[in-house]
Amino acid sequence: MPVKLGFKNFYLYSAVELGTGEHFTLEIPHVNTVCFNIFLHEFSKDYPNGKILLVMDGAGWHKSKQLEIPNNIEIVYLPPYSPELNPVERLWAYIKSWTIRNKIYTTLPTLQKVVSDFINALSQELVASLCSTNFLYN
Repeated sequence: MPVKLGFKNFYLYSAVELGTGEHFTLEIPHVNTVCFNIFLHEFSKDYPNGKILLVMDGAGWHKSKQLEIPNNIEIVYLPPYSPELNPVERLWAYIKSWTIRNKIYTTLPTLQKVVSDFINALSQELVASLCSTNFLYN
């Protein structure tokens, strides 16, 4: 009988360019400074000629003294307790609603594949509309 996995996890680290919906997502096994440094390094490598302004919350691993911020990335922190101001939160909610809500997977690798396939199939137009900041002005 399938059971809902509760203690086995993986995490998505994502960045979205609001104007175009271009997005960069990595699946990483933990949320900590070491894993966040991996994300920053890989993100930087994907956009070596661009200047990246990364807006994010103040989670401990986002502000660690051991953080290694690549030269082409600048970080701006959101005010505390304001996840509604982080557009990528809407992308994550959308991914969860279509991949894990009301579903049971028998293995973690199966879930990882479903999530990966779903993310890879997202259009830039959809991501842009999901992450739009227009909701702030309505």
